[in-house]
Amino acid sequence: MSATLVKSEVNHPQPSPVDLSGLVCDYAEELPRTGWLTRLNLKAPRENLQCLPQVTRVTKRIVDLIVASTLLVLLTPVLLFAAVLVRLTSSGPVVYSHTRVGLNLRKKKSLDRRQCGELSAGGEDRRGTQQDRRELSNYGRPFTMYKLRTMRADAEFAGAQFAQENDPRVTPVGRFLRRTRIDELPQLWNVIRGDMSMVGPRPERPEFMEELSREIPNYVNRLGLKPGLTGIAQVVNGYDNELSGFKRKVGYDLLYLRNCCLVNDLKILARTVRVVITGDGAL
Repeated sequence: MSATLVKSEVNHPQPSPVDLSGLVCDYAEELPRTGWLTRLNLKAPRENLQCLPQVTRVTKRIVDLIVASTLLVLLTPVLLFAAVLVRLTSSGPVVYSHTRVGLNLRKKKSLDRRQCGELSAGGEDRRGTQQDRRELSNYGRPFTMYKLRTMRADAEFAGAQFAQENDPRVTPVGRFLRRTRIDELPQLWNVIRGDMSMVGPRPERPEFMEELSREIPNYVNRLGLKPGLTGIAQVVNGYDNELSGFKRKVGYDLLYLRNCCLVNDLKILARTVRVVITGDGAL
């Protein structure tokens, strides 16, 4: 099993009502199961976090700190009990940490001088032909994300892989932790640190970014907000390992960017409680 996306729609063509050709367009209104979301009447499209009103950015950060700190204190006994279970039932570290791709506010404002003909005739480009250092950003700001380990310690001996349904690498205790999302609790620390927000697009691993960006229009655009512990895609779409599912996730993330506000954050957090209780969308 490799890290390559499962392109199920190639073998089983299905019509899709979602048009992903633009950053913010009418397709966002067609996404299923989003009628509960408050739609904002914007005069201009949003591209990233800097397009949000300052009061929204400040309020969002305050809510992040209050909610994450409160949950971390209240759920510390649950977290410690789960950590003991992981330690007793499988070998390896209790906490699993790995790099994820976070907020990306970079914009390429102008073309490379080598492509614009700005060098004089016979001029020498001392930078060489290697890729510009500014492009080596892993598509966004990388950060270390923490989770309780739910798989065997050797789960990725052959390289990074997407989780699959009934994945044999997941331990019995890990399966319960994933279904209840208890394995995500250490990410509350990421929220407090400012790497993540309580609500936002799910952060992706850098190993998968190149293929996802190549296969899915506007995939990088979803990184205009801080990655979230939960979000529209997480509560509606669940976990994805197929290309069609990742395309839907982009639509949900761009819909959230367009309608990011305190009211919608509270609605998403409330719906996350139902997801945790029912285990909906877990692998």
